[in-house]
Amino acid sequence: MGAFARDVAARLRERLATDRPSLDWTTEYHVAGTPVDVVGSGEDLLVAVELEWRRADPSDNAAKLFRHLSEGSIDADRVVVVHLFTRYYDLARGGVSSKRQNAEFVGNVASDTLDGLSYHPVTVDLDPPKRGGERPDGWQAAVDEAAATVSELANYSR
Repeated sequence: MGAFARDVAARLRERLATDRPSLDWTTEYHVAGTPVDVVGSGEDLLVAVELEWRRADPSDNAAKLFRHLSEGSIDADRVVVVHLFTRYYDLARGGVSSKRQNAEFVGNVASDTLDGLSYHPVTVDLDPPKRGGERPDGWQAAVDEAAATVSELANYSR
């Protein structure tokens, strides 16, 4: 994770800690060996936020989380996975890439299959620069808006 992605995760964590203080929010939280970008944990609830910046396989880390949950490696009655996708996964002709579609498919199947899991794909309105590029204007507001959405989803129950 590059410096900008770390700053985005840190800002997201700070906003969520303010909006949902009943949860303990941290970055780079390890779930059964799998690093998760931002996690809020509380009594019987784990909110995992996976930020997809420019990954070739955006379903990979989320799929690992689902596997850990199915194996009983996550100690929570409810797990909310919020998959934050940057605009990198948007197509110029409209819609989203098949990589994002595949990741969402895996998340939706897992949510339909695993008790206590809810999955939510969300777009964060920023187009991440390539390594060394300038941070886009308005990135803080985009992260704050995404944090507000994650905060609402943290209350979600099946």
